[in-house]
This record gives sequence, structure tokens and C-alpha cells, in this order.
Amino acid sequence: MKKVLYIDDEVVLVEMMKIRLRSKGYEIIYAYDGFEGIKLAEKENPDLILLDIIMPKMDGIEVCRKLKSNNKTAGIPVILFSAKDFRELTCIMDNCGADDCISKPFESKMLLEKMERLTSK
Repeated sequence: MKKVLYIDDEVVLVEMMKIRLRSKGYEIIYAYDGFEGIKLAEKENPDLILLDIIMPKMDGIEVCRKLKSNNKTAGIPVILFSAKDFRELTCIMDNCGADDCISKPFESKMLLEKMERLTSK
């Protein structure tokens, strides 16, 4: 079973994602802020990280940079989430080292395809 870490400050979205991903056979762990997410990534070594960009305290861009510069977490694929325009999101992704991105709202099928591609390497 592949382990996914979902980092997002929106409790409702975390709950929905937990249900959605568990129904597809993923183990899901979650954090509600970037600091907690980084600690959990180091401790749990997930197969993939889903990361929201807009969060208080530390935004997803900074979280991604810290994850990618940490030897313990650098190899974990990261998918960024945001309601931003896809072109802007792609630019952000390139600047912080994320492996892929997806704009909110998104289709589950598209997310699952990206997740499968990144975790089957």
C-alpha cells in the first residue's frame, strides 16, 4: 500500500481527500500546516506528498523547497495544489522543485493518474 502525505490547512479538504484516497487503496497521513508536514515527511517517509500552496505560517512553496533540500525527503515526489492559473502554477512548481502540479478544482481521475505515475518509478 502506497503512503501519501497530504498537507493542507483546510480541514474539509483533508477529510474529503482521506476518504477519496483510502477508497483507492492508498494509506493517507496528513498535516494541517507546513511545519507539521515537514516533520511528518521526515518521520513517515511517504511515497508521495500532496501539498497545498496557500497556507498560513509557511506556504507550500517554502515547504516544498525545504523538503527538496533535506536529504531525508528530497527524493519524495511532490504534487502542488492551488487555485492559481495552471501556467502560473507550473512556473511556481519549477521554482520550488515540485514534481507536478494540479489546479483546484480538479478531477479525481487526473490526480490519481499523476499520483500513479509518480509513485510507480
